[in-house]
Amino acid sequence: MKSSVYIETSIPSFYHETRIEAESVAMRNWTRLWWENSKKGFVCYTSEAVFNELESGDYPKKEEKIELIKDIPLLEINDEIQDIVEIYIANYLMPKDELGDALHLAIASFYKVDYLLTWNCNHLANANKKKHMRKINEKLRIHTPEVITPLEIMEDFNERN
Repeated sequence: MKSSVYIETSIPSFYHETRIEAESVAMRNWTRLWWENSKKGFVCYTSEAVFNELESGDYPKKEEKIELIKDIPLLEINDEIQDIVEIYIANYLMPKDELGDALHLAIASFYKVDYLLTWNCNHLANANKKKHMRKINEKLRIHTPEVITPLEIMEDFNERN
């Protein structure tokens, strides 16, 4: 059985990254490598929240980023997820942005997705946050996805196959 992955906004963003600094180029390359070689080994999901983030603002390759994820099934945002977001924010797990990182984590947790794929290492793929995420989700009696970068998920996928 394939593992499930929630694709957060930073993934299509880095797939079409235009910055030329070494770190950005590496992240773009790892994202593309996962997308083109390993993605087929997972059941992928995203949400309207990702589309909303990608549609706001003016930046390079906006249309290409949206196009990349247009065929990925959407997980619905409901009232229970909104309640989880409020708890995350109230417990200082995530910044006070009800449409950002807390929402992505709440969606992936609510739907019991195996992995939350992200390059956001400040608020999501952060070792210091992961323990806090698990603790709060345990109190809520909900699943905690493995929050992981494309580089890490490729390594994990390759070890399993």
